Amino acid sequence: MAGRSKERHRDESGGPRATLALLWGEREKPTRGPKPKLTPQRIAVAAAELADREGLDAVSMSKVAGEFGLSAMALYRYVPGKTELVELMVEAVLEEGPDLAGVPEEDWRAAVAEWTRQCARVYAAHPWLLGATAMRRQIMGPCQLRWLDAALAALEPTGLDGARRHQVFLLLIGLVRNLAQQHSDHDETRDAEWNRLSAELLARHADRFPALTKAVAEGAFEPNGIDPLQFGLDRILDGVEALMAGRE
Repeated sequence: MAGRSKERHRDESGGPRATLALLWGEREKPTRGPKPKLTPQRIAVAAAELADREGLDAVSMSKVAGEFGLSAMALYRYVPGKTELVELMVEAVLEEGPDLAGVPEEDWRAAVAEWTRQCARVYAAHPWLLGATAMRRQIMGPCQLRWLDAALAALEPTGLDGARRHQVFLLLIGLVRNLAQQHSDHDETRDAEWNRLSAELLARHADRFPALTKAVAEGAFEPNGIDPLQFGLDRILDGVEALMAGRE
């Protein structure tokens, strides 16, 4: 009995099982003490808004508690720590969508494209999401799984098996995340100076990098009107069609 009690305490105080229970709203509600004034979801929304304004590094238990006029210790009654708070924040910003209701079910390309665009908009609206989901544990809440489920469902008309549909999903989310990272790293003034110095350097060493020199001369790094999301998306979907044709 003592061993079982200790195990239960570990599950309730932290670890994957406790985090899953928190994300899925399956934590046991306390039967004693005053009625909770907050919910983990409400706290997560406030933390996400803070991250939108100041970045993920600005989010701390004490700062989020201050949003409600509470002490950090009071917040631990609802959320075990920052790790779990970030997991809840991810769920909060993914709660709405994806909405593919207006896309014909048989038009898998349109459905996948719309899913990808909606996903990209979420990452653009919440730049901190990139860092919050990088190298994350394989613990996912219902909102995250709903996005994955919608992508796999959109790909079902292709006739590809589950493993290949999942690989296509990874390509799509990889495209979204890569473009989000590029946007996060972009600094117009710094990039202009870097491009100028790089061009001068390359001009002195053109014979060492002939393909790169040719691409630069052809405007490879100049504004070109190409939508990188649409370009990457089209290439992925073309590849899926080729895979379908080969399979048939």
